[in-house]
Amino acid sequence: MHFDLLIRNGIVCDPSSGTNGRFDVAVSAGRIAAVEPTIATDTATEVIDAAGQYVTPGLVDLHTHIYHGATYWGIRAAPVAARTGVTTWIDAGSAGAYSMLGFRDFVATPANVNVFALLNISAIGLIAPTWELANLNYCDVDLCCKLAEQNPELVRGIKARIDVNTLGGSGLEPLRRARRVADYCALPLMVHIGVGPPALGEVLTWMRPGDILTHCFTGNSMRIVDDAGKLRPEVQHAREQGIVMDIGHGGGSFSFTTAEAVMSSGFWPDVISSDIHQLSIHGPLYDLPTCMSKFLALGMPFEDVVRATTIRPAAVMGLPDGAGTLRPGARADLALFQIEGGDFTFYDVHMEPHVGHELIHNTLTIAAGQPLPHLPADPPAPWSELSEEQRSLL
Repeated sequence: MHFDLLIRNGIVCDPSSGTNGRFDVAVSAGRIAAVEPTIATDTATEVIDAAGQYVTPGLVDLHTHIYHGATYWGIRAAPVAARTGVTTWIDAGSAGAYSMLGFRDFVATPANVNVFALLNISAIGLIAPTWELANLNYCDVDLCCKLAEQNPELVRGIKARIDVNTLGGSGLEPLRRARRVADYCALPLMVHIGVGPPALGEVLTWMRPGDILTHCFTGNSMRIVDDAGKLRPEVQHAREQGIVMDIGHGGGSFSFTTAEAVMSSGFWPDVISSDIHQLSIHGPLYDLPTCMSKFLALGMPFEDVVRATTIRPAAVMGLPDGAGTLRPGARADLALFQIEGGDFTFYDVHMEPHVGHELIHNTLTIAAGQPLPHLPADPPAPWSELSEEQRSLL
């Protein structure tokens, strides 16, 4: 058999199949054709030597904001994808019912990576920084269901940001309505937490197995630990019931203090996602590989970090067969990484430092068998100014 592309001598890490070690990976017609200890170079049109590098499935970022130019938070996926290894992007509620068709036509359809969406319970989505749930007239259950049903290949869940800012005076009514949509459409519900009210326990009572609690390591008042740093019993119960714990680092949601408190007792996140957007892309998040490096620094093994950024989020979202895996027959989405050794200082959103000794660096991203071209980074949006802390990091 003749292959289009052969990646040789790399250290394959594919938690979906348990493959971990030196293997060659062959690609044909945009699909994974073979993963073998040795594949002859004369069987491929193009050969890439990945000696000293890790070869993983293309990363699946469960929480992103890529409705560029139409929402406050949105970035363009293409320039970031090529330098990070992220080949599957799930936009977490940027589009509501009023703007989902625009997201489909102008973001998802022309993309050269996989794009899916969580539909915001608010019909206006994330056009503004916050407040989208303060007017209950926008939380139209029937309309949200209609748009989800009309776009089943794109909409993979429902999103509700539940905190003091987004709710205004609406209380928990938007969450109740999001629950109704998720149940009617048989889709998972992603709930954003941050600064209360409401209390975290009130939110968890509305969540069901398979739902996603994003920003699970927040340091804000809805954090999953108490004032003594102990995991709240209702959170332990929620996880035992099958509620998915997702990082969603972002610009205001990841705390090393919370992470250290729970990870020391073996409570690791189910999914590591970036929550990359106009404010977080300039630090201290930067991108998903940097976020993954923080979890290496916290003691999470590399294979588990890869699992939490490939097959686990793909399974949570019910993505089509082939996402997050290098199994033969899957779409040929791959990422090559070097792990640089040294002394690196990472920061959480409160600018608290944590020293690590490994930095994950992407060297090549391949989508459907084609290397993604590197593109210049976009400038910040006119309304997005760097903070003093971000300027100091740069």
